[in-house]
Amino acid sequence: MRIAITRAVSPAIADCELTHLARRAIDFETAQTQHHAYEAALRALGCEVHTLPADPSLPDSVFVEDVAVVLDEVALLTRPGAPSRRPETAAVADAMAPYRPLLTIEAPATLDGGDVLRIDRTLYVGLTDRTNQAAIDQMAVACAPHGYGVRAVSVDGCLHLKSAATLVAPGTVLCNRRWIDPSVLAGVEVLEVDPAEPYAANGLLVGDRVIYPTSFPATRRVLERRGVALLPLDVSELQKAEGAVTCCSLVFERRLQRGSPP
Repeated sequence: MRIAITRAVSPAIADCELTHLARRAIDFETAQTQHHAYEAALRALGCEVHTLPADPSLPDSVFVEDVAVVLDEVALLTRPGAPSRRPETAAVADAMAPYRPLLTIEAPATLDGGDVLRIDRTLYVGLTDRTNQAAIDQMAVACAPHGYGVRAVSVDGCLHLKSAATLVAPGTVLCNRRWIDPSVLAGVEVLEVDPAEPYAANGLLVGDRVIYPTSFPATRRVLERRGVALLPLDVSELQKAEGAVTCCSLVFERRLQRGSPP
């Protein structure tokens, strides 16, 4: 069974953190509707969706990916780079506790989960405004006993590594090479976004299909020509909050810890 942890859209989402985008009006009801469709897509792809309640005091909390990195063996609770987002961790920790032993990133490290791209047993971690070298060093120590290597990736021009590169099929990465050097991603096929769609590199691979925004039609054609199976979704209101399809969920295989209820 595949689990997806999500969190309902905060009614304060209009006050979200923004780094690379200009602030625009966000229609809360439309954002809710789009998020419900996103959760329905996860269910259609075989996920059991666990939705955490919205928190009016946490504008960015719908973007649950940033507060945890879930591996097969453990879950790593992050210390988000934006101080306003650090209180988001507690609810996600409670939701993850039945499924994985929990590790934590400690100060002075900062880490957003959107900066972590897993390809097989390698964790590529973006060096960004939200994630620093101290976090990468802590991750390397924490993950090495479980057989993961950790590699830093320089990111320039976007919020997170997963704004610039995501896995869209086994061994295949969709990438914006203006924001990262794809040669650091060893041994993978690289598909490039259409130059007119710089934010198009973010897709969420679940099983053998990719949840993908409808707002990038030219890059969508690139993926379809490659034979990538897509499930298109309109996430336009969430995109105004500098969000993307990967950051709205934590998707992992169900592995209950000993003593946890079934």
